[in-house]
Amino acid sequence: MQTERIRQTLSGPIRLQDIDEFQKQGWHARAIEWEREIPAAAATASVQAEDPPFGLQVASDCSTLEENPLERDVLLTMMELIIEDGPYSSIAQELNRKGYATRQGTKWSPITVFEMLPRLIEAGPKIFATEEWHRRRQQSQQRRLRVPL
Repeated sequence: MQTERIRQTLSGPIRLQDIDEFQKQGWHARAIEWEREIPAAAATASVQAEDPPFGLQVASDCSTLEENPLERDVLLTMMELIIEDGPYSSIAQELNRKGYATRQGTKWSPITVFEMLPRLIEAGPKIFATEEWHRRRQQSQQRRLRVPL
């Protein structure tokens, strides 16, 4: 099952009836983003929030990160295809064929795959240490041995 997300920009105060209406439609609030105007001097000292690294998400305790299972699968698939010397265009096509989307909800392209390389380098040691990685590599090798040349 996939998750649908929307980001709604507010032009006024939050109305309880709007929240009730979204909940009746099956939506669940997962975050609230607040902003305010501050003097320019204070802005340089404030910390900018950023998304967790691809493959991770904020845990329910809101103070740690945990694996995002869908994004972990994307990373595993990317790593597998890169190791098989697949061009970025083929990797993007395979990710799209499997129904994976980027965090922005768009299709993968050679450029978005290329932009994931720093994350794959960072996550690589953890990926290579997993049992799932070893299982996938064995399956991949068995498939290659079965394919007649």
